[in-house]
Amino acid sequence: MSNDMTQIVVDRKVGTIEQRAKLFRGFADPSRLSILGALCGEPLVVHELVERTGLSQPNVSNHLRCLLECGLVNSDRDGRFIRYRISSARIATLLSDVDALLDVVAGGVESCDNYRGR
Repeated sequence: MSNDMTQIVVDRKVGTIEQRAKLFRGFADPSRLSILGALCGEPLVVHELVERTGLSQPNVSNHLRCLLECGLVNSDRDGRFIRYRISSARIATLLSDVDALLDVVAGGVESCDNYRGR
């Protein structure tokens, strides 16, 4: 493979890694995970998300804005309300897969000092 072609392949991999890291940062907050989990069941309006997650209304609204900007959540007008839904069924699948993975690695995750207290 030529050096030019090697550089293109390396650049694509770096871009993919950076995009993956950015995506996982979207999932890295417990409040956002709670909201996404609630939305996996059905589309909800803000006050329903507040009830289901136990988060404050301003907290839910702030995290929804982040999730919308990241493309993880979509919204639709429903009368005077805005109803939020996950943008892809793959998000629900990913969260389910994470739970299955935790069945295998939860002990290591719990004992990992790198993420303690964050």
